[in-house]
Amino acid sequence: MKRESKFQTQVIHELRYRFPGSIIFNNDGLQYQGFPDILMLYRSTWAALECKRSENEPYRPNQEYYLEELNDMSYASMICPENMQEVLDELQQTLAPRRAARVSKRK
Repeated sequence: MKRESKFQTQVIHELRYRFPGSIIFNNDGLQYQGFPDILMLYRSTWAALECKRSENEPYRPNQEYYLEELNDMSYASMICPENMQEVLDELQQTLAPRRAARVSKRK
């Protein structure tokens, strides 16, 4: 468990760097069994991340359920050292502000 908590700290540090001004919660797994470890609020969006020590670590009860449900609402994913950069890049792409549509000014 110690290694997972160290990894969570690393993920939170990277989230704060990539998403300045974000609010990050480290969730208590005892309150909602299986709810992702990290919830990040950023501008008008949010994301949930379940930290694992490795990509081979099994899911605990309800973890897959919450990841699927939350991903349908906004963004949720399992993150581990093996996929950290990929997930953070995907998260950055997903939560990036959308440009307003450009309207042509033809006369």
